[in-house]
Amino acid sequence: MARKQIRNTETNPIQPAEKQRTHQSLRLRLDDLKTVDPLTENQKKFFDLYNQDIQAFVLCGSPGTGKTFLSMYKALESVLEKSTVYDQLIIIRNAIPTTEIGHLPGDLSAKNAAYEEPYQQICADLFGRGDAYSRLKEQKHLEFVNASYLRGMTFDNSIVFFEEFQNANWHVIKSVISRLGVESKLILSGDHKQTDLTRKHGQSGFFELLQVAQEMKEFVVIKFTTDDIIRSAFTKNFIIACEKLDL
Repeated sequence: MARKQIRNTETNPIQPAEKQRTHQSLRLRLDDLKTVDPLTENQKKFFDLYNQDIQAFVLCGSPGTGKTFLSMYKALESVLEKSTVYDQLIIIRNAIPTTEIGHLPGDLSAKNAAYEEPYQQICADLFGRGDAYSRLKEQKHLEFVNASYLRGMTFDNSIVFFEEFQNANWHVIKSVISRLGVESKLILSGDHKQTDLTRKHGQSGFFELLQVAQEMKEFVVIKFTTDDIIRSAFTKNFIIACEKLDL
């Protein structure tokens, strides 16, 4: 897609009267979002069902299958499309590190930053600019929320994306899902084989969520397999070998 030219401020300084126009030109719009096409049958299934009258998705299964990337793409596409009811994408994660690294320094914003990096990279890829994630946050189109700080929140007119939900116990998963308000859509993404929960955090609520989803017509569960791995041939062969050895 064509990119808008941004004024070089070093060779042609912006005059005060031009500042507002330049600020507006930096706003991200739907036309700035790259077009992404599904590459596997399950990716296509998600794309086909997304725009139907389905309120909640569970995308689960093998890593490297595009679950996170495609969820953010479709969510941002909806948020930036002016004709939809969705105003913002809410990304939620339970702040559980892969390995024990102790207490992260800084305030809540600084602590969350470590978990936001994957989404910054995805936004940079989708919009072709490194500041896309921060721009979307400034425009109130995107917000990152730690699952530990949800009490009292209600998300209306939002697409709520609960990422790595296998790293949350059933209590936390229930807390997240019950935040869903009117005119909102829910996407949960995870892989039960990649849980980072330790004994002190409780047991993953992954399978409880699948049981509940099967009882609700509002949910669609899409299970990604090694056939859907697109990250690289090496990653695909590695995951296949791990699954063959049950590791």
